[in-house]
Amino acid sequence: MKKVNKNLTSEEIFILRDKGTERPFSGKFDTFFEEGVYKCKNCNAELFKSDSKYDAGCGWPSFFEAIDEKSILYKEDNSIFGRPRTEILCAKCEGHLGHVFEDGPVEKSGLRYCVNSISLDFESKKNN
Repeated sequence: MKKVNKNLTSEEIFILRDKGTERPFSGKFDTFFEEGVYKCKNCNAELFKSDSKYDAGCGWPSFFEAIDEKSILYKEDNSIFGRPRTEILCAKCEGHLGHVFEDGPVEKSGLRYCVNSISLDFESKKNN
């Protein structure tokens, strides 16, 4: 990871640095739908707008597009034998966010950015 936030909890370190995964339906942003911007918990980079978030029913916050094409890094992930996936990382600090799948809303991008809540912070539109 490029830039390191020294105030991360052990759970945040497990997700962002060690590429862990939080339990499904356990994250604070899974069923959270306020207006605002989701940011990287490690470096505060803007990653997703709330209007791209949807309920995929998978147990993790899901988005159909990133805030900007340069905000996310995509990396081949073959850590599960026989199930190649695409890992998503914060482009600014390379913190692990989750994975992107091609089973999202067809009328949008067709993508599902499946993100660990622990890897995110949220800036409410109400505060601006």
